[in-house]
Amino acid sequence: MKPYLMAEPALRRLELTITRRLDGLLQGEHLGLVPGPGSEPAESRPYQPGDDVRRMDWNVTARTNEPHVRDLVADRELEIWALLDATASMDFGTVAMEKRELALAALAAVGFLTQRTGNRVGTHLLHGGGVRTLPARTGRPHLMALLQAAFALPRTPPGVPEPLLGTAAEQLGRVVRRRGLVVVLSDFLDEPETWEQPLRRLTARHQVLAVEVLDPRELTLPDVGLLTLVDPETGRRREVATGSARLRRRYAEAAAGQRAAIERSLRRAGAAHLRLRTDRDWVRDLVRYVMRQRRLARLATSPAYDRPTGGGGDVA
Repeated sequence: MKPYLMAEPALRRLELTITRRLDGLLQGEHLGLVPGPGSEPAESRPYQPGDDVRRMDWNVTARTNEPHVRDLVADRELEIWALLDATASMDFGTVAMEKRELALAALAAVGFLTQRTGNRVGTHLLHGGGVRTLPARTGRPHLMALLQAAFALPRTPPGVPEPLLGTAAEQLGRVVRRRGLVVVLSDFLDEPETWEQPLRRLTARHQVLAVEVLDPRELTLPDVGLLTLVDPETGRRREVATGSARLRRRYAEAAAGQRAAIERSLRRAGAAHLRLRTDRDWVRDLVRYVMRQRRLARLATSPAYDRPTGGGGDVA
């Protein structure tokens, strides 16, 4: 990790950038982060096609002999947990930043814009040394300490075994007791079958936003002659002749298939999906996503709106 990222002035500059461009979008608007309407029970209403059956109000249903669901409202004080993937595959970037830096910036955005209303923020840090938990607390000093700890995580040497994302999600589910918002920041390169079920168990109780970070070189291979590729998690090296158009086409097809599989697994798990790239303005992408989810939330409260099924959309 670059040393300047650990400095207090760097965090302050990041905070200033985030608050200038995003302030007012997330503060006090929990339903802007994910398509769900909130986390606290509200009044019951008749069931409509597409409503989440997990919100069934069985007492009212029994009394009226008609299916009812209980709406949710955003509570005044939200508990937010972030699962940050800082494994070796995240230490990669070919444009403006590494994937880990992008994930940290997204974590800072959520933290800076929600802690001022009294929300508690905690993290699960996944890295080569295992999983480190920082408890959820309020206040700017706690958030700055949390971000400093995330920035200071050391890189994992190649070949060192690392915990799986699914294992960390399972542990987070045991730690987080109160209903709230869970943000998972990762490239999701572990096999989807290892993290899909743990993520689904999280969405059964919490609102979950999956922030997928990627680099353009993970999608396409440039024609740069003989290229040495290194697996950051195993240290294995392989030389590839990138001049082959057939090879580049097969690489792009395989990469597209991998991302499609990740998207399908996140949808099946019921998580909202935001995709951020190291070669794009991540703040603009986050704004677009927030505004889209706020529009969906407003539509969801309209009586004429036919609610869709599923856990949320994605932004490519």
